[in-house]
Parts: sequence; C-alpha cells; structure tokens
Amino acid sequence: MPGKKRFGDRKEGRLLRSLDPFYKFIPYIMVQKNDACNQFSDSAEITETDRWLREKRKEGYKGLGYLHLFIAAYVRLVSQRPAINRFIAGRRIYARNNIEVVLTVRRGMTAEAGETTIKVVFDPYDTVFDVYHKMTEKIDEIKYGEEDNNTEQVASALTKLPRFILRFAIWILKVMDYFGVIPQSLLDASPFHGSMIITDLGSLGISPVYHHLYNFGTLPAFIAFGAKRKAYEVQADGTVAQRKYIDFKINTDERICDGFDYAQGFKMFKMFIRQPALLETPPERVVEDVF
Repeated sequence: MPGKKRFGDRKEGRLLRSLDPFYKFIPYIMVQKNDACNQFSDSAEITETDRWLREKRKEGYKGLGYLHLFIAAYVRLVSQRPAINRFIAGRRIYARNNIEVVLTVRRGMTAEAGETTIKVVFDPYDTVFDVYHKMTEKIDEIKYGEEDNNTEQVASALTKLPRFILRFAIWILKVMDYFGVIPQSLLDASPFHGSMIITDLGSLGISPVYHHLYNFGTLPAFIAFGAKRKAYEVQADGTVAQRKYIDFKINTDERICDGFDYAQGFKMFKMFIRQPALLETPPERVVEDVF
C-alpha cells in the first residue's frame, strides 16, 4: 500500500524506479494504449461455482452473482500479483495506490433507462462478501438516488460548453493528466482513471466482446464476460457429460508488466472463478509491488 510520497509520484500512484531500462523505454515506443493492446480469451467451467452461488444466496447474499465474483477474483489477483495494477501516465510506469474498479450501470432494464458509470474502491484484503456489500451500496445509490453522480455532473457541465471550448478543455485535461496535476475530485469522477473496467454482457444474454482500451486516462485492463453456456463432453470412460462454462475476454495494456505476470495472473484469475470458496476469507498476505 502507498507509503510516503516522493518526488515524481502522482496522487493515484507511485513512480516505479527500479524497473529495467527496457520497461522504462517501452512507453516512448508504444505511446498510446491502443498501440499496446493484448487480447486474451478463456472460459471457466462453472458447475461447482453455480452451486456455490446458490448456497450463498440462500444464506442471505441476495443477488450475489458473477459480476461480484469476477471483481472479487480480480481484487484477489491484484493482492498477489500487484504488477497487474500498474498504469502508464506521462510515459512513466506507476504502481497504483489502491484498487479502483469502473463499470457501467443501467438505472433499469428498459430501453428508456439511462446508463451511468460508477467507480468502486477496494482493499487488497477484501473478500467476495466485502465486494458484494460495496457493490450493492454503490449500485443502490445509482438505482434509487434522485441526483446525478459525480461522473454525470462533470459530463453535463462539460457538454454545455461550446464545441471549440470543449475541445480545448479536453486538451487541457490531457496535458494535466500527462503531468499528474488533475484534481483528485476529477480523478474520483473520471471513468477513465482506475485499475480495471468490467462489463457483464451475460446480463444482456450475449457472448463477451474484446472491448477497446481508452487512450485517455489510466485504465490498463477491460474485462468482459458473457452469458453461461452448456457443452457436452466425452469423458474418459466414453460417456457424455454436460458441463457449464462462462466465457470471458480481457484487453490489457502490455506495457505495465511482462508476459510472465500476465500468464500467471490469468491462471490465478480463472482458478478463483472456478473455486470461489477461496475468496471467502482474506489473503494470508498481500504482495507489494517493486520500488
């Protein structure tokens, strides 16, 4: 977790000074996130996961679902593989101070219902139940609150400007972001600054997509997961068994860490989806990123 702030650090992260020169050089070659996108696709077998979710709902965790589980798996992943939570800003690599997850929420499941984004801050020691409570509280604020959230208020204010002034204001924001001087209040409201952004396409009944990363801001990963599907598989004894799967796709910024970190991280992430009971208790220890 963040310690004493040093020269070169930002509000949302500390500058990594001990990285090999090659890693420090890469952001000057791949300047934009879309220059450095790596796309990963996988599936998790969820027969036991479905059973676990049903048991927890009976215990009182109403509405506990795969969105909570995917976020909890990511939070636990970051607690053990902190390099996944780095970001690029001003062509430098930083370790993020906390875990901020961004997602889009519909105010209702109708065509007329509007959408907005929320940002939820998590602790690396959070369990799946902590994720459930934090998510429920934040989503209820959106669904049942009458006022716009901070993101909507900022967007509304900006879009009232004449177009040429709005373009200039966005340019100013990009310059401020480069040098790390955007006010904390705007960082808190921005859906483009955070650890990860996630979308639940299963709630719409479709398969996941490879969603692009935003060049503006500091989000280094976009996770999309789709609807559950069934598959029939031949077993070792020649019989056919039905299995349930959930597909997910991840778009990442390859500049923040190496392939080994990503490979180990993806395997760990999938393990947590398949074995959610591991997320019921806090991790024994949290791994700190390098300095």
